[in-house]
Amino acid sequence: MKSRSSIGSLKGIGEKTENLFHRLGVYKIEDLIRYYPRGFEIYEDPVPISEVEEGRINTIAGSVFGRISVSGNRSLQVTTLHLKDLTGTIRVLWFRMPFLRNTLGKGGMLILRGRVVKRREGLVMEHPEIYYPASKYEEKRHSMQPVYPLTAGLTNNAVIKAVRQALEAVDESQDILPPSLSAVHRFLPYSDAVRKMHFPENKEEFIQARERFVYEEFLIFILSLRRMKENENRAENRFALEDRPEIEQFLKELPYDLTDAQKKVWKEIQNDMQGSHVMSRLVQGDVGSGKTIIAFLGLLLAGLNGYQGALMAPTEVLARQHYENISGMLEHYHIPLRAELLTGSMTAKQKREAYERISSGDVSIIIGTHALIQDKVSYHDLALVVTDEQHRFGVKQREALAGKGCMPHILVMSATPIPRTLAIILYGDLDISVIDEMPKNRLPIKNCVVDTGYRETAYRFMKKQVAEGRQCYVICPMVEESESLEAENVQDYSRMLADEMGNDICVACLHGKMKQQEKDEIMEAFGRNEIQILVSTTVIEVGIDVPNATVIMIENAERFGLAQLHQLRGRVGRGKHQSYCIFMTSSKSDETKERLDILNHSNDGFFIASEDLKLRGPGDLFGIRQSGILDFKVADVFQDAKALQSASEDAGKILAEDPELTAPENTGLRRYIDRKISEIMLETTL
Repeated sequence: MKSRSSIGSLKGIGEKTENLFHRLGVYKIEDLIRYYPRGFEIYEDPVPISEVEEGRINTIAGSVFGRISVSGNRSLQVTTLHLKDLTGTIRVLWFRMPFLRNTLGKGGMLILRGRVVKRREGLVMEHPEIYYPASKYEEKRHSMQPVYPLTAGLTNNAVIKAVRQALEAVDESQDILPPSLSAVHRFLPYSDAVRKMHFPENKEEFIQARERFVYEEFLIFILSLRRMKENENRAENRFALEDRPEIEQFLKELPYDLTDAQKKVWKEIQNDMQGSHVMSRLVQGDVGSGKTIIAFLGLLLAGLNGYQGALMAPTEVLARQHYENISGMLEHYHIPLRAELLTGSMTAKQKREAYERISSGDVSIIIGTHALIQDKVSYHDLALVVTDEQHRFGVKQREALAGKGCMPHILVMSATPIPRTLAIILYGDLDISVIDEMPKNRLPIKNCVVDTGYRETAYRFMKKQVAEGRQCYVICPMVEESESLEAENVQDYSRMLADEMGNDICVACLHGKMKQQEKDEIMEAFGRNEIQILVSTTVIEVGIDVPNATVIMIENAERFGLAQLHQLRGRVGRGKHQSYCIFMTSSKSDETKERLDILNHSNDGFFIASEDLKLRGPGDLFGIRQSGILDFKVADVFQDAKALQSASEDAGKILAEDPELTAPENTGLRRYIDRKISEIMLETTL
């Protein structure tokens, strides 16, 4: 068995299972070897029922007390039992498992492992794993079981079995790190490290193995970025973009003045667009700092000079909002340009008509999703593309546009507050501008960090805000690491909240399992104030601008990274009304209080990001991985900032001594990087 062999060559993987692995991007055995767990289940000793902790996964042992009941309807049957030990009793719920009434009603000791949450009637354990008889738990006690990202139809056990087979193909010849670097950093040998990434004996082993692959991931990323940058001669600017009086007039007529930071960044963009080479610039600005108006000025500069500008949004609903705002400004300020919307859900006729207007040059500003770079789109003369970090506009997109006969200016907008030193490494192919000043007309968000005892008070406050015409968000984390239970949790919470709020307040829910069209319809209804309270997972992290939303309550706030909490908080505070953020936490730990206190006393995203770097540690590695800026498999640019810095320095030394990576100890790196770059280029042509 070779690492380059197909995943289908493994025992027990037929065509159907192989296709499920393909959905996860796993095609070869080497892909599976690098398909790391997203976390671990750590099986600890059972705790007395009186000592279970809310918001955490607990293991308890006891016997069934009283009758086991099944309630609800066909779509959601709830099985309820009470488990009792010498210290107390706790209610336990399972969803859609009515057969448990017969299985568990036979008596005897059983062990349950699941998350404990607080409900009106007290602490409840929801949907736990069952070990019956209790002796079955002994097989897992004190072990670390890997938990892999899954797709519908593929179980965690199936992935574990496949990975165990794949690891038989691992040997030191597959190590791509130069031996000298491994020695300097005292990394584990490759074969040991990769096995301990999947099946460590303890936390210490995993941390040691992870250090190696975090560094490797960063090193490959930085070397690939720099090699592509060297191979990509910076194109000459062929666009004649002169200052236009309409832009100055527009700025004078705006009901507010640009901040000094906005003026500085706009000047940098102007200089780039009027310079000798094509612009490649990242504009970093905190949530609400006014990046969109700067992007609009760039689009105006292109359009008023007879060229076209495109704005790429991450979702259709956000693209439509940008289109309406930009069209409104063009009309209101009598700017002689036309805008066009282009999204994937448009009908074939609508798209065809849009393509004609774009190719003829009838429209100057085109707003859309990734539909903007599809083969059928032919631009009249595209001078500027504005995109945001979710659509990191890298080599393959630039190649796609270059293939259309144009090399436009690129402007990347980022609301993720990355400390400048990290941004320089991550966005090494872009010049960087920072908007570090908030508009004067923005009221700072009022924050509070509270425990679950404050929930009823929070609900009364939300009712009061809705009575005044405002709207609210409630954010729930995933209760379990599965899409179905994530959806169930949010739906369950929204039903409970709807009962609490009464018939006059419309409560709706949003979660990752919904189809994009359904998500968009709910967000648009929320934007029209047809929904007053939206219960959601973090899918609203990038959503439409709803100035009327003034309250966001984040349940189990301790389960998110500070940077993500700050992004979520940015959903409110976008209008003229005072806005509020309630961080609800069930954790009693001093560490959690210290972390959330930073958010409680600061709305500055860059300060929060730098503090997050200081506070986050290995404890985060075993829960949900923090959402990163880029799609790294193991690494996290905040948590692993030191490794990123180290890899960046080493990449610089390697390329200074061996620019083509032809030295014998660098050949593994070169082959891997060249293959990665080839894959990117191949994707461009598909």
